[in-house]
Amino acid sequence: MILITLALGLATVGLLYLLMTWNFDHWRKRRVPGPKPKIPTGNYPHMYTMKRHAIYDLNDIYVKYKNKYDAVGIFGGRVPQLLVISPELARRVFVSDFKHFHDNEVSNLIDEKSDFIFANNPFSLTGDKWKQRRADVTPGLTMSRIKTVYPVTNKVCQKLSEWVDKQIRLGAPEGINAKDMSLCFTSEMVTDCVLGLSAESFSDNPTPIMGHIKDLFSQSWSFLIYFVIISTFPSLSHLIKLRFVPPKVERFFIELMENAVKARRAQLVAGKQFERTDFLDYILQMAEKRSLDTRQLLAHTMTFLLDGFETTATVLAHMLLLLGREPEAQKRLREEILAHVKDGIVSFEKLNELPFLDACVQETIRIFPPAFMSNKLCTEAIELPNKDGPNFTVEVGTTIVIPHYCFMLDEDYFPDSQSFQPDRFMEPDAAKKFRERGTFMGFGDGPRVCIGMRFALAQIKAAVVELITKYNVKVNPKTRKDNLYDPMSFITSLQGGIWLDLEAL
Repeated sequence: MILITLALGLATVGLLYLLMTWNFDHWRKRRVPGPKPKIPTGNYPHMYTMKRHAIYDLNDIYVKYKNKYDAVGIFGGRVPQLLVISPELARRVFVSDFKHFHDNEVSNLIDEKSDFIFANNPFSLTGDKWKQRRADVTPGLTMSRIKTVYPVTNKVCQKLSEWVDKQIRLGAPEGINAKDMSLCFTSEMVTDCVLGLSAESFSDNPTPIMGHIKDLFSQSWSFLIYFVIISTFPSLSHLIKLRFVPPKVERFFIELMENAVKARRAQLVAGKQFERTDFLDYILQMAEKRSLDTRQLLAHTMTFLLDGFETTATVLAHMLLLLGREPEAQKRLREEILAHVKDGIVSFEKLNELPFLDACVQETIRIFPPAFMSNKLCTEAIELPNKDGPNFTVEVGTTIVIPHYCFMLDEDYFPDSQSFQPDRFMEPDAAKKFRERGTFMGFGDGPRVCIGMRFALAQIKAAVVELITKYNVKVNPKTRKDNLYDPMSFITSLQGGIWLDLEAL
């Protein structure tokens, strides 16, 4: 009996081993080099413990192979992935060979039944549906439309400085939480610009709007567990789909959307001309042309909300951190801004013409890219060269990993890469030149470049202008001194948080 039990146990272990390793020869069969995967994490050793950010695991592989190959084969759990090592190949994936890598991997993990809202976001859509949605949304994010809501931006900036003044009066010995402050700013901005409503983010009694927007980016352990399960058993992705927008959040925003639309239409019926041509105005015009119902209308609206909230706040918070660490850069930026202040504000045109301000934003994005990596899908098979290795074919359905962090923090491309040096971007069109080399993709590249990039940059710059001209920014001692990423965060974030001391000038 004991022998039978032992034999069954060994057989079970053997079957599990075969199950977990049966495709570990995937890349060897295709003559693609790469590190040996391990059970059960593949080449992400901290997948379960979350003690180290995943991008650092990829960077170890990148450093080992970058002088030998353009790409190597790795595994996310049991899922084969092609890790792009050379910036030139990364550029091909995003631009010149775009038709072969048209879609984002998340499109495999989500559908309209599981999450109607996020499944209809341009980031998740595929093929012709993506083209149509991008064509729908792009006219709503032109520079001229962003300019029309610039008075709203200035109004929200004033609320921001009034809130900071209050914190200074109350005293904040442990510092101001830069991320929370930035989230208050972006939530107020996007709700006003997109819905024509105030989130009351800087008041003592904010509306539920900010809390629900936060819920979108504060995912539970179930969210993480889903990725672990799908990485271990990829075939389950056809049966179990991801839900990014929780049901309670969707219900809240549907009701909010209905109220915002009713209020705006009531104004129009009453013959009242709304004082600005904002994003809601554009969305309503599109809804009339396309006969969109409330849920479809919300899906379009959430594109603006999602693109304008978390990532923008992340860049703003980290830019304040880096300026606080570098007093000379902060002083130089303040002098540049003050030279263009007129009647207490910087005009929209001047905001986009301040070279050192733009350089500071780009350098922040380089050090703390909101998207530290991109996962693309091969949509049409293609043969690729591999430097010192043989050519190989990328098959349809293969996940392509572009490790932006690895390029942007590579000492060969950006010497002393961990230090804040805005002068890297002071040459005319410096960001464009780095992007064309494939070494800087803060907002992605090619046809699927971030659709809300210009709106995000306008928000960040306006907030920085407001704060730097009124306050001296210092880093509170409780903030760590290095740039270590939080391993639990899906969007780049300094581990331990960012705490600032702001002093009125």
